[in-house]
Amino acid sequence: MRMTFVPRRRLSSLALVFALLVSACTGRDRGFDAPAAAPTGQDMTLGPGDTFEVTVYDEKDLSGKYRVADDGSINFPLVGRVDVGGRGPTAVAKSIQDALREKKILRDPSVSIFVLEYASKRINVVGAVQRPGSLPWTGGMGVVQAISIAGGLTSLAAGNDTIVTRNEAGRPKRYKVSVRRITEGQEPDFILEAGDIVYVPERIF
Repeated sequence: MRMTFVPRRRLSSLALVFALLVSACTGRDRGFDAPAAAPTGQDMTLGPGDTFEVTVYDEKDLSGKYRVADDGSINFPLVGRVDVGGRGPTAVAKSIQDALREKKILRDPSVSIFVLEYASKRINVVGAVQRPGSLPWTGGMGVVQAISIAGGLTSLAAGNDTIVTRNEAGRPKRYKVSVRRITEGQEPDFILEAGDIVYVPERIF
């Protein structure tokens, strides 16, 4: 069997080239945090302009859609003013249940709430999209959904280099997201939090 020997100096040169290639590949995403499939603590509290649907079991006349007023309240039938600002859906449902019971409108009411739109909470989609700007945030909204609402990518968009900037514990964190890998089902969509900034850069030719 014939063996080929590579001089020690050449081995050192090859090792150096390999190290530089590895460094280039791993450094490409340096400065970005590892993408998370879902945020850790979403703020689901209601604020002015938010719209939600109240369902009172077996009581169609008491069920309906409501928009939070500027003072953070709604006017609920037979109950009157209910303060909902700064409270989550579960807490608001309990308040309505307690009010219906205390006012002896219903003996054992069962109330559920489904938030239709968080108008008080927004995200920003900027860069190479058709309609950049501010969008209402909804729970479970992902990067691909947000870009779609913003009209989709432009012809010059580098969707695979999309950057999500998020304020966590008083400091900004940046996440690099690949739109192509998400749309092809290779990884889950990146779930957004209220206040996130989605930036789609243009391709560099």
